[in-house]
Amino acid sequence: MKNLTTALYSKLTGSALSTAVGGRVFKGVAPEGTEYPYVVYSMISDVPDYTFTETLEDVTIQFDIFSNASSSGEIEDLFGNLKSLYDFCSMTVTGGSLLYMRRSFASLYVEDVTTPTGTESVWHYSIDYEIKMKRT
Repeated sequence: MKNLTTALYSKLTGSALSTAVGGRVFKGVAPEGTEYPYVVYSMISDVPDYTFTETLEDVTIQFDIFSNASSSGEIEDLFGNLKSLYDFCSMTVTGGSLLYMRRSFASLYVEDVTTPTGTESVWHYSIDYEIKMKRT
């Protein structure tokens, strides 16, 4: 659903989150060697829903935030920026109307990442949002 991901990215552009990650926001995957911190967002599912009078979409979008800071402070601040931006936000989506966007899952963990210089530990916050849209 290109219109939705376009709206998500438009809302993100110029936000505190985008500024905090230096504009390093990617759809699907970050390029190899991307400087930390950064954000990747992906559509996990898009399921049609129907009532007797409306055509709806149930969409799950996942945001993944990555940081190689020594403590969790940076990534927790970035998560706060993400929540401020998207929790129950309003947003214009071409071809539809956003009924709601709510956070349905969030998990923080540390993972080991192999780089050309060796292995490093990286903070990874994975956050899912459930989106309900009405198609127009």
